[in-house]
Amino acid sequence: MSTTARPSPVVRLVPRTGAVVVEPVTYTVREVAKLLGLSLGSTYALVRDGTIPATRLGGRWLIPRNRFHAWLDGVTEQPAATGTEHGRGR
Repeated sequence: MSTTARPSPVVRLVPRTGAVVVEPVTYTVREVAKLLGLSLGSTYALVRDGTIPATRLGGRWLIPRNRFHAWLDGVTEQPAATGTEHGRGR
């Protein structure tokens, strides 16, 4: 038996010249969960109740990329309820 080492395979980190990178048209619920940093269950709940724009296709939920980013751009952070009313004159 020969003990000569085989050369390791080449891994390309940069696309080949002329390669076309195609952006996905839709996201899966799992991908959106990762993008938002939410659990998969929480993301499914937001999709089901219509908070996150999605379309049911067969047995799968698909989130259109453009609608998702437009929705995300329009989300405003609500101040947390602290039990005190700020800005009220005394």
